Amino acid sequence: MRRVEHVMGFPVSLRADDPGLPVEAADAVFAWLRDVDARFSPFRPDSEVSRLDRGEVPRVSDDLRDVLALCEEYRVATGGAFDVRLPGRGLDPCAVVKGWSVQRAAESLRAAGARRFCLNAGGDVVAAGGPWRVGVRHPEHTDRLCAVLRLTDGAVATSARYERGDHIVDGRTGRPATGLLGVTVVAPTLTEADAVATAAFAMGTDGVEWAAAREGCEVFAVDARRRVLRTPGLPLAEGAEARPRSPV
Repeated sequence: MRRVEHVMGFPVSLRADDPGLPVEAADAVFAWLRDVDARFSPFRPDSEVSRLDRGEVPRVSDDLRDVLALCEEYRVATGGAFDVRLPGRGLDPCAVVKGWSVQRAAESLRAAGARRFCLNAGGDVVAAGGPWRVGVRHPEHTDRLCAVLRLTDGAVATSARYERGDHIVDGRTGRPATGLLGVTVVAPTLTEADAVATAAFAMGTDGVEWAAAREGCEVFAVDARRRVLRTPGLPLAEGAEARPRSPV
């Protein structure tokens, strides 16, 4: 089964290699992601997030409560560098919503019987039944990779400046985070990989060591001085060594 749709502002592709997996399983994945976009997008004035930000929601849904709890967890863990309530800006939990929602979609696939699949949401990946090879794009050259990872069961997410410029803000200073060109995190779930990658990027160079210290996380990063930093346990595919490098 192979399927691609544009959801939440980026392409989402699904490949599932399980014979007999019902088409309804893929339908459910994309229906869920469309529903999440409708409810949680800060760019939709009628979404729950936008209405909450305007004080128009008397009772927050259970899903949004879970997302906001994750946002607060990472705000505290980063000393305020990761913050979805920046001064002068509206509530924007996208950095958590993407990974959380795609991980939930992957869990629905497993519940439907999928055992070998790859769900790619704008470059952030949840995979099962591998090995799968996942490329990490070079932060300065669109036609190059700076690493290739080997993923069996888990997730990988990247935060960088190359798609949207200086869009990640250090909540401690209110200024764009510029210490890193890109940071990729491998973790058991995309909920964690995506949030940790964004939080680490917001922290700057200190974020690499912070992310590496989190249980179950492996890190690959390129700093503003073009140094490659990675953890010893990073699951590089055979023959895909990234150089030059410095251990974290």
